[in-house]
Parts: sequence; C-alpha cells; structure tokens
Amino acid sequence: MKKRIYYNHTDAGGIVYHSNYITFCEQARSEIFFSHGIYFSQTSGYVIKDLKAKFIKSAKLGDIIEIKTKVKKIRKTSIELLQEIYKDDELIFQLEVTAVYIQEGKISKIPKKHLEILNEYV
Repeated sequence: MKKRIYYNHTDAGGIVYHSNYITFCEQARSEIFFSHGIYFSQTSGYVIKDLKAKFIKSAKLGDIIEIKTKVKKIRKTSIELLQEIYKDDELIFQLEVTAVYIQEGKISKIPKKHLEILNEYV
C-alpha cells in the first residue's frame, strides 16, 4: 500500500509523528481485507496482542511511503505479521505484530476465507 505524507501526519518539525507509523501499518492490514470485500463489525475482527516497533529513519511532509505486509505465522486464532515501511526503496520503519481474531468478544478460530487471503501474504 502506498501513501503520501500530509501535514496532519507530521509534528511541528515536519517529520512524521511516531505513532502514525503504527497507524499506517494498521491501515495496510485493514486494506488487505477491504480489498477482498471483508469489513469488520463491532462483534468480530482482529485485536493486537503484541507489537514491536523499530524506528529507523523519518518520513517527511510530501513523501510517498510504501507499507509492505508479510505473514510470518498463522495459528488457529492468531497471526504474526512483519510490516515494513519504505521511502524511496529504503527501509524506514519495521513492525512485528501479533493479532488475535475475536468474535462476540471471545478469541475465536480464524475464518477459512480469512486464511485464504492471509496465505497470499506468506
């Protein structure tokens, strides 16, 4: 997923505010499902169990970044992903994230259709 950096993404110095990198990764994860016609409700979806962020370099106002997502591991109820953000083909941010599938407020088995989609990113 490619994204342009706008003023509202930046701090007073014109660089991307640190929490926005995590937001960009969340948007890229959501887009994987949205692009296949899957939209989550208030009763089902993925919640973050764990994440590890590595800030390498900064993006600035006007830059175009690319968020790449790779599935590292799929379990019965959770997925582990590696998400990387690039600017001009240079790695600037890395996120390792574990997401758990919930339905009706309980940890649940990942639906078959989701597994099919996720396997495209292995």
